[in-house]
Amino acid sequence: MSDLEGFGFVLPHWLYWGWLAVMPLIMMALNRRAEKRKGHLAESHPIMGEVQADEDPIIHTHYKGNALTRLIDWTSEKSGVFVSFWTINAVCFYFYEVIMRYFFNMPTIWVHEASFLLLGMQYLLAGAYTLLEGGHVRVDVMYNLLPERGRVGMDIFTSMFFFIFTLALAGTSWTFFKDSFGMGETTVETWGIQYWPVKGMMLLGSVLIVLAGISKLIKDIALFVRMGREGAQ
Repeated sequence: MSDLEGFGFVLPHWLYWGWLAVMPLIMMALNRRAEKRKGHLAESHPIMGEVQADEDPIIHTHYKGNALTRLIDWTSEKSGVFVSFWTINAVCFYFYEVIMRYFFNMPTIWVHEASFLLLGMQYLLAGAYTLLEGGHVRVDVMYNLLPERGRVGMDIFTSMFFFIFTLALAGTSWTFFKDSFGMGETTVETWGIQYWPVKGMMLLGSVLIVLAGISKLIKDIALFVRMGREGAQ
């Protein structure tokens, strides 16, 4: 830490990783508590519980999945919610940087690096949740012209391109992680945090996306078959 003397407070690496692991769990617990209180309020005030969003009839025809897909979907959802709370950390980091830089003339050496690494990991780890919620970009020029079964069939067809990309991403991420861990790679900035946990998150995120794609493919195939049977009746 001698190279960091004179820079004021420098966030320790162990605290950075520990906080990223613990903070979302705290926020998720608080969120569950708030939802329970909201449920109790709805029970005690029936009028509050009567307002519901319109149901999408197409969504409710979708295959709900088996035990495997439900497990994958649950993992995708929880991982996405978990990393979503990291955004709060980035906001707090930059708020601290502004205060220290402009009020105390003591710019930090770690805030920018801590934040862009955080957001990069968040981007990768949230990919499975985004796929689960149908949030990825898709060109809909032909897609929207197809009947519902045709759209499901198109989703099945395009899955092969999805898996080519995501499996290549997972393989490349494994190589990056293995090499970084073996070399003990660190960033070139003064903060010098190790890179292998970051690249490990890249590997984990790509695996989660592959699993989410498998879940979606299973559900699409089952839905496609069911629609064919219903149409033949």
